[in-house]
Amino acid sequence: MDIPERGQLSKLRDEMLSFSIVKSAAPNTIGPRLGSLIIPRRKPIQTPHYLALTSRGVIPHISQDTLRDNTDVKGIYLALEDFIEKAPRDTPPVYKLPQPSHPTPDNSPFRKFVAIPNDTVLLLAPRRVPPVSCPAANTDQSISILTSVGFRRLELEDYVEATRNLLPDIVVGMADVAYGKETGRKRIEKMGDRTGVWTQAMVDGLISEPEESTDGQSVANASSEVRRKSHPAMFAPILPIERGEQSYYLDQLEGDMMENVSGLAIYDSSVTVDLPDGFTSLPRLSLDEPANPHAVLREISLGIDMFVLPFIGEATDAGISLDFLFPSPADISPERSPPRPLGINMWEVGHARDVSPLRADCKCYTCRKHHRAFIQHLLAAKEMLGWVLLQIHNLAIMDEFFSSIRASIARGTLDVDMETFGRIYERELPEQTGQGPRVRGYQFKSEGPGEPKKNALAYKTLDDAKEKLAEGVTPSPTVEAQDLEDRGFAEKSQ
Repeated sequence: MDIPERGQLSKLRDEMLSFSIVKSAAPNTIGPRLGSLIIPRRKPIQTPHYLALTSRGVIPHISQDTLRDNTDVKGIYLALEDFIEKAPRDTPPVYKLPQPSHPTPDNSPFRKFVAIPNDTVLLLAPRRVPPVSCPAANTDQSISILTSVGFRRLELEDYVEATRNLLPDIVVGMADVAYGKETGRKRIEKMGDRTGVWTQAMVDGLISEPEESTDGQSVANASSEVRRKSHPAMFAPILPIERGEQSYYLDQLEGDMMENVSGLAIYDSSVTVDLPDGFTSLPRLSLDEPANPHAVLREISLGIDMFVLPFIGEATDAGISLDFLFPSPADISPERSPPRPLGINMWEVGHARDVSPLRADCKCYTCRKHHRAFIQHLLAAKEMLGWVLLQIHNLAIMDEFFSSIRASIARGTLDVDMETFGRIYERELPEQTGQGPRVRGYQFKSEGPGEPKKNALAYKTLDDAKEKLAEGVTPSPTVEAQDLEDRGFAEKSQ
């Protein structure tokens, strides 16, 4: 296998993914920054921005044609654990698609499998966000994951092979993160050592020559240079521990792997302040799960470029219509007004006769075509369309939010605007009051015996009289009429 020189690798990496910083804080300081992430033949992503989260390959409530026609989503986040529930006993369907003779992210089998538009950036990671903690610990060669049929292990070798075959645009390296568990000193040392070994293996696996495919045909008839140009861009994980506790891994990353790393996947945004200067030019993806827009703004102030935001889908499932502007609505004075909610609870019956849009100045499909009364009716009737329309609107609100943030950074007023936004809006999203869509088993971890059901019963007795009748016995011919009436079996005639 011919290995190119470091300068050649850097050039090849830039041809796959380029990230340019348009505006940033002063050198050697931490602060917000404007950037542009460009992948050939994909929508450019102006940062700060977000990637839409998916569940089993689909943005919740959004079909592929709705994604194309009624949203402006630039990229999506997919988790491998959503697709490999049958492995290793059986080959998962996602691996059964035919491999192209000259594989590149442009003819990615994975993109065809999930039917995502060709101009949408596709990022693959091992686990969902937020991940469900697993009872089994990670090992030196695997991490614990939760598929739709239960817990299992994802081997490093299998993950590398999956990224080579599925060919996303961006792949996040495997990280030894102990979700939901206390981490002692020895465990922290293992986290850094394992992640360093795994990241090196990912780099080596992605740029190496492929083996023969299962049908005997080589999947790399092209030159080795074409093959290296076709592999996904690699985002190296940064662990949620102090810099000193992962210093050996960071030194290894900066010294030996930088030419093959296209970005950083950061599990704790506070670690950003201690990153080596050599990482400054790389885009930073937050996997820190900010819970609300205020948390997003805090992470942007630390220099985060891209986000995955669980609270968008959580708000939609809760029947909440996001309703905020950055830094503030034009018709409000922050000194005189009480904090405003970040969203509108569409379960409230007061919306049943309101024919105004979710937000008067919103240009999304939902606000242009429908009104609050219709959406409230859909939610009350448990119609799927209600959540579809809310998700379209909420994604549009987040697009507008990030666009306003970028404009604020360009003006140099982000700190002032953040303070204004903090005074005007409440810190948390409104609480859910209605029954949202059914929760799936792979979305939460069981807490043990006696745990209440996550989903309400779909069917139940319509009224007390029928319930009494079902519990009763067939009356005898000699029974008194008053007894029949008391049981709800009949009523006495007057």
